[in-house]
Formats: sequence, structure tokens, C-alpha cells
Amino acid sequence: MRVILSSVFLALVFCVSVFIPLAPAVQAQDTPLPGTRGSTPGSFADLVDKLLPAVVNISSTQTIDNPQDFPELPQFPPGSPFEDFFEEFMDRRGMGVPAVPETSLGSGFVIDAEKGLIITNNHVIRDAEEVRVTFHDDETLEADVIGRDEKTDLAVLKVDTEKKLTAVEFGDSSVLRVGDWVVAIGNPFGLGGTVTAGIVSARQRDINSGPYDDFIQTDASINRGNSGGPMFDLNGKVIGINTAIFSPSGGSVGIGFAIPSALAEPVIKQIIQYGRTRRGWLGVRIQQVTEEIAESLGLEKTEGALVASVNKDGPAQKAGLKAGDIILRFNDRPIHEMRELPRLVAETDIGSKASVEFWRDGKRKSSKVTIGELEKAEEDGLVASVPGEVPHGPESGTDIDRVGITVGSLSEAVREHYGIGQEVQGIIIRSVKDMSEAAKKGLLEGDVIVEINQQAVNDPEKARDLIDRAAKNGRSSVLLLVNREGDVRFVALKLGE
Repeated sequence: MRVILSSVFLALVFCVSVFIPLAPAVQAQDTPLPGTRGSTPGSFADLVDKLLPAVVNISSTQTIDNPQDFPELPQFPPGSPFEDFFEEFMDRRGMGVPAVPETSLGSGFVIDAEKGLIITNNHVIRDAEEVRVTFHDDETLEADVIGRDEKTDLAVLKVDTEKKLTAVEFGDSSVLRVGDWVVAIGNPFGLGGTVTAGIVSARQRDINSGPYDDFIQTDASINRGNSGGPMFDLNGKVIGINTAIFSPSGGSVGIGFAIPSALAEPVIKQIIQYGRTRRGWLGVRIQQVTEEIAESLGLEKTEGALVASVNKDGPAQKAGLKAGDIILRFNDRPIHEMRELPRLVAETDIGSKASVEFWRDGKRKSSKVTIGELEKAEEDGLVASVPGEVPHGPESGTDIDRVGITVGSLSEAVREHYGIGQEVQGIIIRSVKDMSEAAKKGLLEGDVIVEINQQAVNDPEKARDLIDRAAKNGRSSVLLLVNREGDVRFVALKLGE
């Protein structure tokens, strides 16, 4: 069973573990190499000899009930004699079918020889009833799962053995450059001991597989069965963990993705120490700063992370952060893009104080935030869920033609119709004109406009006046704070005539 991460046009991104009911398979690796920039190495043989013993094959087994796929029962009129016949036939086909084990195959590598600790992908061992590790000398051992992390797709295993294991170390993926050499060692499609090489094709790839996407892209051959295997630089250091491929067929087409060591190592250390992750939590919902948003807030560059909402009594609120602030630096590190902030916060020690520099009212400001724990916030239900669709309602109210919406007051009838609680203040979007700026930016009937240009708005006429005033003052866009079923975000709209 292939695990699809995302699709673009005709190509698919696959997790590169293999699920096989009968025949076993294995995985391969690839790696960027910072050691020999500017020249092609004559041979990888000496490097490979040292690394092969540390790379392992992982098989995880789970029991599948009634594995055979039977066709669904044809639809017959109630009382039809065919209905009874087919029901009896299908019951007999399904009776006595034994449950069978299904094996998932992936790769891994030894990171601590004395403790027997092995790293792999979480999706390789997910739902496994039994996990077995096969070493380069063909010895196979049972392994225990120490801990795993869904968000980064990482897992830590442990084996008990008297034999002397060979371990590898993490390198620094942050120094990698596009064009650096990489080496992959593994067992694609069960072909054990396969070695491939390539270069770093790109860095910081976001393939929409999780909140902390920051993948290394490589053209070193990675195929199904590679998941969890190490990516080495020419110094023999692990600078990535192979996780996915981009492919129309499920096989390698020269586009593979690896979790960088800079992201993986802190997660793995937490799992080893606590048996789970303990991520920092800021208590904000953020979104990307677009050109329109930057212009509407007087920010010269499209940088930072825009705070869409702040959790009540969360770390950010206690530190004085508000919706509409743009976080520019966190712990003295610049935030160039929105996605950088969650990773930096997650790596921050729980309970520590972090400096936050943000943009508000046309000025840079700063504050100190005491970092909370993300996992506890999730358990307490403080991390908001994804909102659903907004129901349709009647169309009437005040037209704001510059952006293509019709708005109305939040009357009791409107609140009841759209299911909007009393705690939500603002004006309701009654309709969105086709092909308008609002439609292009995804606004929907039932959305609540809370603020316009960072001014609270409860009157439809005031909303139109604020937008007209922005246009007269030479603004090319206007910034709305929109609440959609509890999900609050900023939307910048270009102003029409």
C-alpha cells in the first residue's frame, strides 16, 4: 500500500516504505555531500565500506482481517429471490477466511551502538504488532518502539544484543548547499546493499506533509522501501532521513525528499529522553504575510508571520501579543517566512523565556514570552481544529463594490441562521460577487468581518466608509480580520474603483 503525501498535476509524492503481504523488500538512501565541493569524487567505495554496517532493514507486521477483496452485493428490489441468494453466497465466501500478516518494509540506521538505538520513519512502524531489524550481516532482531512523532514522521527503536553494533552520527544539514554531493545506501525493492549517489537539488522544500516541512530535495535514486534510511554527506555524517519521493509511478524519477538533520536531531533527542516530543508552544495562529498585507500594515518587506488570533490565557496573550501583530524575530532569529516560526518555537525549551520582536501600528516592538508545551495545549483542546464549511443564508445588506461583497449586521436571526455565538462581534458577509477580489481571496457567505484596517467594525455602513476612506487615502489594498466558524485570519483585498 503506497502512502500518498500530496499530488501536483500528474505526479505524486509517496512515502517510500513498502507494504508487502508475502515477499519482503528493503530500502535505499541518498545524501548531500559538503566535503568535496567543486570536484567529483573518484570513488565512494571507502566511505560506503564504513557506513554499510550501520544501515539496517526494518520490517513491521500487523494482522489484516479478511484480506480478500470481495465485490459488493448487487442491489436488488426488496424481497427479490436474488437478494437472498447473493447474501448467502457472499456470507459463505467470507466465512473461514483467516487473518493474515501484512509486512511493511523500510530502512533505518543505528545512532547509538551501546544502547541499540535505531532511527526510522514513523510511517514504517505505524500500527505495527511486531518490528524486526535486519543488519548488514543478515542477523535479525526484534525491536521495541521507544517513541514516535507523527508531525515529523520520525520514530526511535531499540534492540537488545550482545553483538557490537556500528553507529553513525548526525551532521549539520544547515551548511548544505545546492549542488553538494550525497550518498544513499539501502535496499530498494528488496535489493539489499544498493548504493546510489547524487546532489542536493534544493533545500527547504514544503511538500504539505506536516507542519514542520523543511525537506532536502535530491536526485540520488530513492525508491519504495527507502523510508527511514540515512542520507550521508561525504564525511559520513547523517544529514537527512529519506522519507518521500515525487513520482507519477511510485518509482524514482530523480526527485526524493529527506528530513534534514537539523530538524530531526532535536526531535529524536526528545523521544530518547522522554519517550515522546515536548515542543514549545506560543499560543498563536499565524498566516503568511502577502504583499497586500504588508502594504496595508505599512511594512516594507513581505517578511515575518502574521498573528491571526491569540489563544486566551496562552503564552502570547500573557506577553501582550495581539491579532494583527507581525512577528519579525523570535529569540533573535529573523522570521523570513511564516513556516519558520513554528519550527523555532517547537525547538525552544518549555518554561524558558523567549524574546519576540513584532510589528504593530507601524513600529517595531518587543516582548518576552514564557514558552508553553504544545502537547499539553493539544490535550487541553487549546489548539484549534480545522473549520468546516459555512452554511448558506439569505442575501441582503450593504454592498461594498470595491471588493465585491454584501455585508449585514449580526442580528439574532443571523446568528441563529449561521450558528454564530454571542462572543463573536463584527458584520456578516451575506454574499460574494463572482470573480471579485473577495472571491479570489476565498471569502465566503457566512464569514464574519471583525476588523477593517485594524479597526473593530460592527456596522455595515461603517465598513463601507472605512474601505472608501482607504481608497481615497491612496491605499491600494485593505486588510480584513475574518472569523470563519472560530478560525480567525487576516485577508488583504486589493481595492477596485
